[in-house]
Amino acid sequence: MMKISPSVASVRGFLVAGVHAGLKKDGAPDFSLVVSEVDCIAAGVFTKNKVKAAPVLLDMQRLDENPKSIRAVATNTISANACTGAIGLKNARATSNLVADALSIVAEQVLVMSTGVIGAHLPMDKIARGVESASANLGSDWRAAAAGIMTTDTRPKFGSITMETADGSYSIAGMVKGAGMIAPNMATMLSVIVTDAGLPLPELQSSLRAAANQSYNRIVVDGDTSTNDTVLLLANGMSGVSLTGEEEIAAFQEALDSLTRYLAQEVVRDGEGVTKFITLNIVNAETEADAEKIGQTIGASVLTKSAFFGSDANWGRIMAAAGRAEAPLEPDSASLWVAAGESSPSEAPGLEIFSGGMPTDYREEDAAAIMAAPSITFTLDCGIGDGGATIWTCDISHEYISINGDYRS
Repeated sequence: MMKISPSVASVRGFLVAGVHAGLKKDGAPDFSLVVSEVDCIAAGVFTKNKVKAAPVLLDMQRLDENPKSIRAVATNTISANACTGAIGLKNARATSNLVADALSIVAEQVLVMSTGVIGAHLPMDKIARGVESASANLGSDWRAAAAGIMTTDTRPKFGSITMETADGSYSIAGMVKGAGMIAPNMATMLSVIVTDAGLPLPELQSSLRAAANQSYNRIVVDGDTSTNDTVLLLANGMSGVSLTGEEEIAAFQEALDSLTRYLAQEVVRDGEGVTKFITLNIVNAETEADAEKIGQTIGASVLTKSAFFGSDANWGRIMAAAGRAEAPLEPDSASLWVAAGESSPSEAPGLEIFSGGMPTDYREEDAAAIMAAPSITFTLDCGIGDGGATIWTCDISHEYISINGDYRS
């Protein structure tokens, strides 16, 4: 994976802002704008939840009808504008109208995202205040913009990478929010990624989908898929670097993969009540799809996540979860390993705790010492094929219940 900077210096032609519009009671940033000075080619991936929020429906329509002249993305917190019917769609369009008027563009060039409580209508007076303030404060403060899309997140999450080519350099930058309602099927989050490179639309869309499948679709916090999941990728070409060749597109894909993987992992690290970051390497499954299903099932298991929280090397819960995944598994052929830290499938797997259908003769105190680490890697060798996948997940703590028990309060 390429090295990602946990900051954004600048991406040519893009301006951002994060402001307080009065949506949050504590005065924190609660509304953000990302704006391009010129038209962008834009791509998106969205939630697979059948209950889709109004902004998701609007963005899907606009990217279908108008993907080559997008200029802005507006994001509000507090209200998800989901399950809000015709009023919700009207308010999503009204938000884009306000942004268009402030930027002297047309509404069809504006995409909108919302996050917060399902069933709550947008307070349009405060949305108008956010649009006015954000459009007047556009600049390069990505931290403020990332803070403006946070809900239960504890910190803003953003990053960037710069690529050198024979024709010059280009940058890719992105921000993401998400801490709860995180599960595959686009994983639960809002994310805006921008690049000043130029790409054809089909390549931009396929690159985003491929990157999301290896990052945002490989994380689990609690097993719930949101109504509002949206990841947008905007390319304005203002670096002067045009990516059309196969090698150039491949290099862009590698950089985008690295950035989205970094952002996705940041979501897990900042998950609601999280105390441990867990890497699940599933190797030698029949297929990659099977490995992903096994990893996602383990990652979403409440029993398994509870054991992670208690630093309990309860491998039985992991094997039980793997066995109920809708994927082939032969326990007599499988082995399970555990190691402290974050390891890739190519690295030494650590302490073997299960093999040939039964526990190994490992020492419980050795396993307990590993489980006490803040980051842990489990490697499950299925022993029946050559498919592999890595899933990133976490524990579940008392704090998760506290956060979600009174989320609407």
